[in-house]
Amino acid sequence: MIQEVIVTTRHPDGRTHCAPMGIRRAGPHLVIAPFRPSTTLDFLLAGRSAVVNYTDDVRIFAGCLTGRTDWPLVDTQRVAAPRLADALAHTELELETLEDDPERPRLLCRPVLEQTHGPFQGFNRAQGAVLELAILVSRLDRLPAAQVSQDIAYLSIAMQKTAGPREQEAWDWLMQRVAAHQSGGALP
Repeated sequence: MIQEVIVTTRHPDGRTHCAPMGIRRAGPHLVIAPFRPSTTLDFLLAGRSAVVNYTDDVRIFAGCLTGRTDWPLVDTQRVAAPRLADALAHTELELETLEDDPERPRLLCRPVLEQTHGPFQGFNRAQGAVLELAILVSRLDRLPAAQVSQDIAYLSIAMQKTAGPREQEAWDWLMQRVAAHQSGGALP
């Protein structure tokens, strides 16, 4: 099972990075497997720690993919990487093993602290649609344009029926990114 989360990392020089990722559990480890090139990969290798943030604010997923990266962060207890201030829960991780690969290395991380900060009330269909669109946006260079258009048409049904202001804002950011990609223009 893949869980869609926000991974936060901090480089030893103090720079922080937030990125949406699909992570997996493998026994006692959480596996982070970013495609190269990846700032998350670089920072995790340099700092040897990361934080998995569980959030229902889909704007953060969309924002990370569209250059909106100034999300409030707070320090954690056991690792150098920060967490999202508004995370519903977070898991602090230490890098234990790198399974290197030229395209998509696997980082096996050991949880050292897990905390819950608020209840998860579930996703509505629009939130799910935004997450799926975010995944499409992260793969625009790898997917056929016709598939992207078809998937967006289907996902927009859920947006029309169940989106609130936060979901609509996230959707709009992602659609701007899709439009820029399709026109060959600069990405927002």
